[in-house]
Amino acid sequence: MTHEDGTTEPARGARARAAARRARGVLSAAQQRWVRHPRWSLAVKGAIAAALAWFVGVLAPEPFSDYPYYAPLGAVVATTSTLARSVRESVQAVLAILVGAAIARVVDLALYPSAASVALVVGLALLCAGWRRFGEMGTWAVTSALFVLIIGNAAKVEFVGAYAGLVVAGAAIGVGINLLVPPLPLTPTEEALDGLRDTLVDQVEALADGLDGERPPSAEEWEERRREVEPTLTRARDAVSRTREAARANIRLRRHRDWAASQVRRARELEGSADVVESLVRLLVEWEREDRDDLALGARLRPLASRALGSYAVALGSVGTEPADADALHDLDERAEELREAVRAARHEQDEDYFVAGAVVLALRRGAAALAPPPA
Repeated sequence: MTHEDGTTEPARGARARAAARRARGVLSAAQQRWVRHPRWSLAVKGAIAAALAWFVGVLAPEPFSDYPYYAPLGAVVATTSTLARSVRESVQAVLAILVGAAIARVVDLALYPSAASVALVVGLALLCAGWRRFGEMGTWAVTSALFVLIIGNAAKVEFVGAYAGLVVAGAAIGVGINLLVPPLPLTPTEEALDGLRDTLVDQVEALADGLDGERPPSAEEWEERRREVEPTLTRARDAVSRTREAARANIRLRRHRDWAASQVRRARELEGSADVVESLVRLLVEWEREDRDDLALGARLRPLASRALGSYAVALGSVGTEPADADALHDLDERAEELREAVRAARHEQDEDYFVAGAVVLALRRGAAALAPPPA
């Protein structure tokens, strides 16, 4: 059948299918971009929750409707964290508000509003803010104390009730928004793991470069080659912990289950690798130093150790690729075995123990084992 525009029915069907494929592609790309930028989702959810909380505050009966701007505060608290944490932090914030209000009311009974009363209220509230049960919400005690002391002085009881009540209402709205669209911070975790991997690779490359010379580095030269691994490791652990917490009762996890599982596996590989790198740094900095007579490696073994460390750096750099770089892992195994055989030969020829050199070989093998894919 030919239509008025000269196209046939099969041609129109092909065009429609092509348009549908393009639309699905655009939607898929938009979804991936949305997932990779969780700050956008956070901003949208926070804005919606704050707007809804404002309307609830405006429509509430007096005295709540006199202070509608406090409801969005509770909504923002609840939407800026994971689902499980939003409930906990909302409760902590409300408790801190009540404690701060109580402090302000007690001080108000003894002193007129003045610099002295403000100083006393802030000092007491800051002491209470450090209470571990408040977690990160302790600063709300200070904010609440100042608001109640200064703004709520004309209507003491009404203001405290409205302030706390509207924050609770706003927090409930924020928790509801989080329940409908729970956060899943996979992208920040990915970036934290990338940072840890790059730091470990940089450290191993610095070690390999330090051994690639005619003499061992001095203590000062080794210190220049040391990298701050621990802060990066802590950030990665915290990011993975937040993702695991966010995964609880998270309906979005079904669409990104493979990504989340790969991050858990990658975190395990990198954490094991960080332990190996720390051992290598400790061994080489302490025992392969210019001012030592009993070197761990010596001129004979240093080049082999340098090449083995270079292979380890390449293998570490492949962490996170799917599938794992089998060639890099194979090369690492060969270089570690080459170093092991050289250490064994040196023991027999020179009648020395070479215990530290053996420990370096063991650390490299542990590193390879940490990166090896699990058996199918």
